[in-house]
Amino acid sequence: MSERASFDLAQRVRVGAGAPLGEVFSFLSGLYFRGKLTYARAFARPPDGRAGVFVITPTDGLRPADEPVDVARLRRFATVDIEGDDPRYREPLDRDARRLARRIGARGEVVLLGSIATGKYIDPLLAVLGERLRFPAEFVGRGDMSRGGLLLRCARTGAELTYVGVRDVVRRGPRPPRLPPPVRVPPLVR
Repeated sequence: MSERASFDLAQRVRVGAGAPLGEVFSFLSGLYFRGKLTYARAFARPPDGRAGVFVITPTDGLRPADEPVDVARLRRFATVDIEGDDPRYREPLDRDARRLARRIGARGEVVLLGSIATGKYIDPLLAVLGERLRFPAEFVGRGDMSRGGLLLRCARTGAELTYVGVRDVVRRGPRPPRLPPPVRVPPLVR
């Protein structure tokens, strides 16, 4: 957000309509969010063909990952901590979760790629979506960086994870083995 920042994303956030929310959060959060966004874009199947990848924001509820954000909006985000009992966070999230529940219908599912061990995300979404709220079983026991790496690998290879109901399973468990190093394929030389 600094006026001295001259890289492309910083300039787009400061000028005009802004830059896509997903791209900005990927820059701010690094590997984990980049993994979530890449994976979600690879496997999202919205029932109505509209936006299928949403980001939980501190003040604006669920927003499409491609929606532009500018400096003023990012500053507004920074005024609210994501806490389950803060109405500035909770009311927009509850509103958008209800809209999403109506949009997907009784048989639709929502896959949460965020933290599954904390109530500030799970509780509001579970209250509205119930059994329709799913998450990757492979997340249990993994930290943020491991989840990010796993999501990027799956998106790259086209291997979708196994989703389970949030309500039905243990959300905290033993740490799984480390991911093996990615297989590097040398470039073809002509």
